[in-house]
Amino acid sequence: MLRLLIPVLGTQGATEAARHGAFMFTERCVSEVEIIEVLDDVTHSRAVAFHSLGALHRREKQAARDALMQTRAILDDAGVPYTWKRVFGPAERTIAQYAAQVHADIVVLDASHLGFFHRWAVLARLWRFTSTPVTMLH
Repeated sequence: MLRLLIPVLGTQGATEAARHGAFMFTERCVSEVEIIEVLDDVTHSRAVAFHSLGALHRREKQAARDALMQTRAILDDAGVPYTWKRVFGPAERTIAQYAAQVHADIVVLDASHLGFFHRWAVLARLWRFTSTPVTMLH
């Protein structure tokens, strides 16, 4: 049985990855599902010049919470047991470190909301940083 890691990046959630994880759970391929909510540091963005840091943190946290709730709802509806954690840092490096830390067997990444070049850049960095197999759904 596999340990599946589903990262939630940004405000779009990981609904396709959650659906895939739910399917794999019903087929008895997956025994454990871990969701990590990866939040990047907003202090390095250009928005800091136009908005207060507190407002940016609140907006990002609310958007990430909504995205996470959609992902969790899919797993809850399918009866999939899971754990989740919020982590901070650059997305690809943070995912790779967490996958190694929890000994994940596979990372399922929902890239349906990413553009073509951004999707391949994320995948290339993940392949470089981790030895865990990565499945990208789009």
